[in-house]
Amino acid sequence: MLNNIGLPGILLIAVVVLVLFGRGKISGLMGEVGKGITAFKKGVDDGKKELEAETAEASEAARDVTPETVENEKV
Repeated sequence: MLNNIGLPGILLIAVVVLVLFGRGKISGLMGEVGKGITAFKKGVDDGKKELEAETAEASEAARDVTPETVENEKV
């Protein structure tokens, strides 16, 4: 069904949406969508940084696991 829309159909839909909602509503909506995308990207970046920090802490804690050797130990 959606395969046959084409350019004239898309233009018709755009005109109908513009008439129904008006230019001010559409620009406000697009501004909110832009803010949402920015917030999403920031959240993803913060999540990556948090995972990297946890990985770095885990690797630091796992570095020194060898026991100390005793010099006077009988073998």
